[in-house]
Amino acid sequence: MFTLRWTPTARGQFDELQASARRTRGTRARTGRAKSSPQEGLFGQVAKTLRLLAADPRHPGLRTHAYHSLENPFDAGAKVFEAYAQHRTPGAYRLFWCYGPGAGEVSVLAITPHP
Repeated sequence: MFTLRWTPTARGQFDELQASARRTRGTRARTGRAKSSPQEGLFGQVAKTLRLLAADPRHPGLRTHAYHSLENPFDAGAKVFEAYAQHRTPGAYRLFWCYGPGAGEVSVLAITPHP
């Protein structure tokens, strides 16, 4: 297991997704709808991706690969990786992460729609 560390940007993005999912869940409960909202689904997918990342950054479901457009904030020579939270979806969400700064740590750099 890896410990997840967060950049302020990633923490803000995660909190925003979570707040949106909670708002729509509350609205859905008040209106009596059974089907979950897209915001709830997206948050669930991101949360699952984070669980898989903490358990095994090389998990096949993450489709992890190196991402060359971002620089590692802890070591300029180290790689930044991209993991899929969604696949085959317009504007699919991705998690950008790197190993470190300490041993057994994974730093989440950003959670964003695919550029």
